[in-house]
This record gives sequence, C-alpha cells and structure tokens, in this order.
Amino acid sequence: MTNQAAAKGETREAAKHITSVVTVERFSVCQVLAGVRWVHQNLFSNVMALTEEQSEKHCWVCFATERDDRGAEWVSPCRCKGCTKWIHQSCLQRWLDEKQKGNGGGAVNCPQCGTEYCIIFPKMGPLVYFLQQADRALSRASPFAAVGVVVGTVYWSAVTYGAVTVMQVVGHKKGLFVMERADPLFLLMGLPTIPVLLVLGKMIRWEDYLVRLWLRYSYKHGPSSGGGGYLPPLRAEGPGAGDHLSVSRTLCGALIFPSIASLVGQLLFRRVTSNLQRTILGGIAFVLIKGVLKVYFKQQQYIMQANRHIVNYPESYTNRQGDEGEVNTEDSGNE
Repeated sequence: MTNQAAAKGETREAAKHITSVVTVERFSVCQVLAGVRWVHQNLFSNVMALTEEQSEKHCWVCFATERDDRGAEWVSPCRCKGCTKWIHQSCLQRWLDEKQKGNGGGAVNCPQCGTEYCIIFPKMGPLVYFLQQADRALSRASPFAAVGVVVGTVYWSAVTYGAVTVMQVVGHKKGLFVMERADPLFLLMGLPTIPVLLVLGKMIRWEDYLVRLWLRYSYKHGPSSGGGGYLPPLRAEGPGAGDHLSVSRTLCGALIFPSIASLVGQLLFRRVTSNLQRTILGGIAFVLIKGVLKVYFKQQQYIMQANRHIVNYPESYTNRQGDEGEVNTEDSGNE
C-alpha cells in the first residue's frame, strides 16, 4: 500500500511538470507567431509605401510613362491612387478643353473620384478683367434679349397686320385718314388686338353645335343600320383636338379672313357703295356659306361612320390561301 501511494504521488508530480513545460512551450510559440505576424505586417506596409512612392508614373489619358518623356510635367489633381493618380499637364489641359466645350470658367470634376479640379488662372490687367465681366453679363442677358426681340417682332407684326386690315376693310384713303386722326396710344393698343380677335373668333366652332343638335334629334333612337346600336363620337376639330395641322389651319384661316371677306363683298355686293359695309356683308355671307357646307359635310361624314359595317372574313380566300400553302409545302419538300 505504501509503495502504491508513493508511486501515485510520483506520477502526479511528473504530470504537473509535463503540463507546466507544455504550457511554457505553447506560450513561447504564441509569442513567436505574434512577433512574426507583426514584422510581416510592418514590412508589407513599408514595402507598399515604398512601391507607391517609387512606382513609375502612368498617364491615364495617353498611357505614357516617365521613360517615354523625361521632360514632361506631371500633376496629381485629385484623390485618386494607383494608376489613375498621375497625368500629364498637357493631357489634362486637352481633356479639360473637351469637357468645358468653350466655357473656360466651368467647373470640371474627376471622372473617378469626383474631386473638382482646382484651376488657377494667371492675373491679367484691369482692361481684360472688365472685358471678361462684360462678356459674362452679355452671356447672361442674351436669352432675355432674344425673348424681347421675339415679342417685339410679334407685336409690331400684329400692329402692321391691324393697320393693313383697317385699310383693306375701310378703304385705303379712308383708312389712312382715320389712323392719322386717331390717338397714337389707341392705335398702338387697338391694332394688335385685331389679329387676336380674329383668331379667337375662328376658334368658335358654331358648326359643331349645330351638328350635335342634329344628332340629338336624328339619332335619338339609335342608328337605322350598320353599327348594331353603337354611335361613334363626333370628330373634334380646332386647337383643342391636339393636331398641329388644325392649329395652323385655324391661324391661317383667321388671318386670311379679312381678305376673303373683302373679295366676297366685291363679288356679291357690288351695289353697296361703302367699302366697310360691303366687307362686313361679304364676311357674313362667307361665314354662312362656309358654315352650311361644313355642317352638311360633317353630317354626311357622321352618317358614313354610323352606318359602317364590318363583314366576315371570306372563306373562299381562306381556302385559297390554304391550298397555296399546301402547294408551297409540297414544293419545298420535293426540293
């Protein structure tokens, strides 16, 4: 028993010693690995820094290096690193000219990192500075000046058209006499309203109201034949229809109306001595004749649309197509 207890005690002591030795060895190995890792990281970072500092410069525009042109001027204008960090000064100037498109004061950013390039211009004399500011002011004011020119052109065109219309309706001599005696302010305000009133009057589609009134009573119980109870909508005309042709047609018809009224008055009312009365009667006659013809035309168009009929697909044509298809299939098979 005593020998067994002594043996167990020696075994325990030996196990403790071995455990302590292994722990010490493991701790020393961990220290060594940590040191190696730290040295490796420091060496790698230093090598990368040296490589980045001592790497050869490449231009990302012309792809040239320092070896190609030793005297070229290099610049690093943004936060980019690596192959897009450096660029030739001349290449960057050329690239800026392409991006600015003639606007030398416009801001340009790097296409990679978005940094705005810092462009410094040399100082010039006071005369150049004054001319530069004047050029900028003219560039800003030119759109407003263009709008003013267009508005002025339209206004004076309307004044001229109004004066010509007055002389055409009243008579040349009498029209000149009336305009010479009238107040200039009244002429400047009244003459441009003549084409505007003509266009607004042309936009009143009284013929459509008559056609709708006819539709209410004629097609109250539905169409007599054709559409199976369906009534097509009445076609809209004028500027509200959304067609640029109708807008131009309305504008041209309104501006030509005084000439047409004067011509119709000379043809139909020759006995009337007053040129103004003859033109007014001619305009009324033209509007009535045109309105009656237009109402009749719209009525016939609507009757055609309401009585249209879609026929069945002809079976003979289908059979003929089927036969031709079979013949073509046989021919392709023989080939």
